[in-house]
This record gives sequence, structure tokens and C-alpha cells, in this order.
Amino acid sequence: MPFLVRNLILSPEEDESLLSGLVQRRFGLRAQDVVSCRLVRKSIDARRKPRVKFICTVECRLTDEAGFLARFGTDPDVQPVVEPSPPTFPTLRPEPGIVIVGMGPAGLFTALRLAEYGLVATLVERGQPVERRTRDVELFWRSGALDPESNVQFGEGGAGTFSDGKLTTRVNDRNITYILERLVTFGAPVEILYQAKPHIGTDRLRRVVAGIRQWLLDAGFEIRFACRASDILVREGQVAGVVLNDHDELSCSRLVLAPGHSARDTYRLLAERGVFLEAKPFAIGARIEHPQELINRIQYGKGFHPALPPAEYALAYNDRQRGRSAYSFCMCPGGVVVAGSSEQGGVVTNGMSAYRRDATHANSALVVNVGPADFADPSPLAGIAFQQLWERRAFAAGGGDYRAPAQNLLAFLGQRGGGLTSSYRPGVRETDLATVLPAGVTETLRAGIHHFEGKMRGFITAEATLTGVETRTSAPVRIVRGDDFQSVTLRGLYPAGEGAGYAGGIMSAALDGIRVADALAQQLSKQQGACFE
Repeated sequence: MPFLVRNLILSPEEDESLLSGLVQRRFGLRAQDVVSCRLVRKSIDARRKPRVKFICTVECRLTDEAGFLARFGTDPDVQPVVEPSPPTFPTLRPEPGIVIVGMGPAGLFTALRLAEYGLVATLVERGQPVERRTRDVELFWRSGALDPESNVQFGEGGAGTFSDGKLTTRVNDRNITYILERLVTFGAPVEILYQAKPHIGTDRLRRVVAGIRQWLLDAGFEIRFACRASDILVREGQVAGVVLNDHDELSCSRLVLAPGHSARDTYRLLAERGVFLEAKPFAIGARIEHPQELINRIQYGKGFHPALPPAEYALAYNDRQRGRSAYSFCMCPGGVVVAGSSEQGGVVTNGMSAYRRDATHANSALVVNVGPADFADPSPLAGIAFQQLWERRAFAAGGGDYRAPAQNLLAFLGQRGGGLTSSYRPGVRETDLATVLPAGVTETLRAGIHHFEGKMRGFITAEATLTGVETRTSAPVRIVRGDDFQSVTLRGLYPAGEGAGYAGGIMSAALDGIRVADALAQQLSKQQGACFE
């Protein structure tokens, strides 16, 4: 029986190879008493600046486990590990007619999980393979030439491919380890298995996505790129197929729909076909950039150790008077602000970091919640129109060529501001951001920023720039499904992931894809008479 040992402390200059020795000294063990010592969690403790330290948890195997348990079993930092049995998947007969629309985290992990049951499917992606998609995105950032089907939002890997590649989630699910281990097999850094806040980085994530694609092809999956799902065929209340690019029909009886949060034409199609949708809240705001060195000093203190990673932050403010909240979202240490447009005539911002997080500036969305009460009408698609309104205003304010409106942070707060420093491409244009954000959002954002200064002294500075607008924080629509993970109004339609309104980020989208795959496999097992645990 292995043991978890918590609260082992390393200084920034100390190597993880010292952990076994720390365990030995703490419990009076000899080197030969410790069979193995594996790091399972590592987090940063910066409460006593600048004496920042790493707090580690290790899994140890010992020669005398019974004796160790008798001596130290009551120690609050010691916990016996009951090793779970590896998941078992009944082998099902191959089932024709399974189609997965969307190759973001939800779609990809639906496919990977179906393969565990011996099933294959056809994957359909409106965008391009990640290699081609990367070239299309770079062209847009250089020249403003937008491809509406291959961009930051659409294409293999989903919107998270051009992000920081964060793998954090508040969901407690046994499949989290499964996802992380699968990502490592496809090329993700092994550190994600123990980091408290794991990330892959956009550069590594692209290679991981390509590795998953090749594995699925080798497993017998069919993949069709540049294929937009333009219609759904229905027969007697049951999915019968999907139309691709307005003319090609692909028959299916089970359609996993994982379209991503920006597939506005897909939402409209579903509404036209009578699929039950509902509007859901999301958040909008702007991206803020600070020098990374400044964020490091604020978070770690002066004289911090150079071996520490680029510092992060997470901030929140509840405005009870206005009934809104302002918070940081998708914080990217050592990253850049990127253009995330997917429609002609709209400006959208996002943040991105490489694995090393070695760019000179940190950025984060600062956003405020909005909901159906803010929208022009009560229809399920009203949130889309709300997003488009502010994206188009930002486009016009930026000059109509995909430059983004930007403002020095002090100027946004009504003080004498400085210049603009923005990594956003194709470029920025100085603008009063109050003209491209709803009044309630602007007011709450200003109040929130003053509150953030109380949490992080130096956050308000002339060195910071706000670039707008950030509108794609999550899906504005939910495709309502039942306990069987199928649409409540269309049998055979399995909404999945962030675009379906059931996730927010890479990990939760992948988890939702797994749940959908498990539900689909369980339903097939009943038809085939297979044993399903």
C-alpha cells in the first residue's frame, strides 16, 4: 500500500530529486526503506514574500508499509492510498452510424473514449487540420485577412488550441487523471500530471492535437476536414443524418454535436429544426496587459528567485449594488493578446501563451457577467446578437480593418493615462473603451479594477493597457439534454462540451465528451446485450 506524504517543502533552487531524502529525514527512515518516491502534486506558496517556496505531495512505496502505518498513520500529512482498479470497458460490436461534429476537446475525447469500447466514428470538422489552421491564423494576425472557417475559433483542436492550454478545472472527476495521462501519451509534458495548475501551452498543444488525430486514424476513425454541418436530417423524431457543406449527406443514427462556443450558424440551424435551446449567461470585457516583471514583483515580492515560473493571478469582485461580478479570466503569464474573430466585421480578443511562457507581458481577460436580462429579447439566440453588437462596435472603433480598440488603464479609470503597449495583432487604435462596452459592464469593471488594486498593489499602473473586446468567454446558448445525454427534443442528438453549454475550458470539455461517450456506449451495450459496469 503506497502512502501520500504532504507538505514537503522545496525552495525554488532545489531539485525534485531531493524529495525522497526529505521523506527519509522527516520520518527517520533509511534510504533502503524507501522503494520509490513519486511527485504527485506541486504548488507555489507565495504568502511570505519574497521567501516563496514549493509545497509538494509525493506518493511513497516502502519496504515496511505495515510498520510505517502503525507509527505514522495518525499524522495529518500521511494518507494511505487505496489504488483504484483500472477502468474496464466492455468490447462492443462496431456500430455504424456514429458521427462526431467538432474536433475540440469534447469531440476528440468522445472519440478517444469510444475507441476504448472498440467503437469507431466519423469525425467532422468545419475548419482545417491544425498545421494548415496555424498558417491561416498567422496570416490573419499579420494582414487582417480572415478565413471564417479556419481561425482561432474554428479548426482542429478547438478554440483552446490558441490559448494558454490550461488544464485546470473545479470539477472533481476520476477521469481527470485519465485525460492527463492520455495527453502525456500524445506529447504533453509529463509535469501536467503533478502541477497544481497544469498547462500545455499553445505550441505543445498543437503537436498533441496532431498526435491524437493520427492515433484516431490508425484506430479506424474517419476524419473529414473543411466540412461544415449545414443541416440535420430527421426521420420520425430521430437523427437520420447530417448535411455537410449544404449538399453532401452523411447518414447516422447517433450524432455527437460538439461545435464550440462560436458556432452561431449551428445554433440557428438547431433553432430552425425545433431543437430545444435556452439562453445562458456569459461574460464580456477586455484584455489587460502588464509587464510580466511587474506581475512577478507583485506576486513574489522584490528579489524573487529567478527559477520561479512567471507569476499568475486570479481576481474577483462582487458588485452588490449593480448585481454583477468582475473577474479575471484565462490569465496568460508571459503571453500575448490575440485576435479571435470568426466573423467578418467583428473584433474579438483572446489570450495565448507558449509552454515556456517567456513573452515580456502578462495578460488576462477582465470580464463582467451578463445574462438574459441584458439581451434585447427573450429568444434563446439573443445572447448571440448581444455579442455581435459589441464585436461590431469594436470593429468600427478599431478602424474597420481588425485592429482592436485599446486604452491605457489609467485613462480608462478617468485619470491621466500613458501610452499603449499591446501585443495584439494586426494592431490597436486608441479608443474610449466605454463606447464599445455596455454601461453596466464598464461601471462594474472600473469598480472591480480598484478592488483588484487592493489585492495586488501596483495592478493599477500607466504600464497597463486594456484591449477590447472579449466576448467569447463561454457559450451564450445551451442545447438542452436529458439524463441520457440526448437532446430532449431530438433522439440520437448528443450535445457535448463547451459549445453545447455544458463545459468551460479544455478539461471540463474533455470530461463532458467522455461522459457523452460513456452514455452512448452504455445505451449500445443494452442493445447488444453486453455487460456494462
